[in-house]
Amino acid sequence: MDANDRGDGTTPSLEAPPPPAPQGPPRDRPQDPPQGPVPPGGIAALSPRYQVAAALVLALVAVVAGVHLSMVFLHVAPPNTMTKQHGQAVDDWVYPEFEQNWKLFAPNPLQQNVAVQVRAQVRTDEGRIVTTGWYDLSAQDGRAIDGNLLPSHTQQNELRRGWDFFVASHDSENRPNGLRGELSERYIRRIVALRLSGEELGGTLDRVQLRSVTTNVRPPSWSKETVDTKPVRRTLPWWPITSQDTEVSAR
Repeated sequence: MDANDRGDGTTPSLEAPPPPAPQGPPRDRPQDPPQGPVPPGGIAALSPRYQVAAALVLALVAVVAGVHLSMVFLHVAPPNTMTKQHGQAVDDWVYPEFEQNWKLFAPNPLQQNVAVQVRAQVRTDEGRIVTTGWYDLSAQDGRAIDGNLLPSHTQQNELRRGWDFFVASHDSENRPNGLRGELSERYIRRIVALRLSGEELGGTLDRVQLRSVTTNVRPPSWSKETVDTKPVRRTLPWWPITSQDTEVSAR
């Protein structure tokens, strides 16, 4: 008997059985798209009342941004008809918060440390006049800024810009060269008077005297440039202090 013969006289098939049918949907079969309309997003998803409010806010932001960019452009642009007619309005918008200072990007950046110091003559209760020592106001601002992640604009720029304003409007003999010179004197005098009013002076503030100490920054070790690092002092005359200089409400 043939080994492949079965007892029933049939011969078994030599073909392999068919593979089992796959279970579940095939992986590459695309999913049916979701049915129904897609809900709107963004501002369109808001109610009509809030859509109007959002549109007004966006329009207001666009107008303010446009005005600000225009003011800054006129401030840094060369003198023109617009700045001649509306220069005061431009300055009022820019100063002091949006001042543009290009010294960092100048061909020869500022390489000096300038310290503004003040001393006072105080009238005691007995009627005597006492002269205080020098207060380093720039060092006080530096200590307030050092390590402060959000220093105030006053700490960073009030004293520095006030002194720059004074120097630019006075000659080497500390004489004002115009109306802006007198204005700069009142401005810097008021700054130091308010600063000293917070100190324990032992009497009533009578007069103040300012000086600047300017020191050139030492060049880096790889530079062949040589500079004189000896401090240069500029001392101003004594200024009388009035009650208007120390009125906080007028600041």
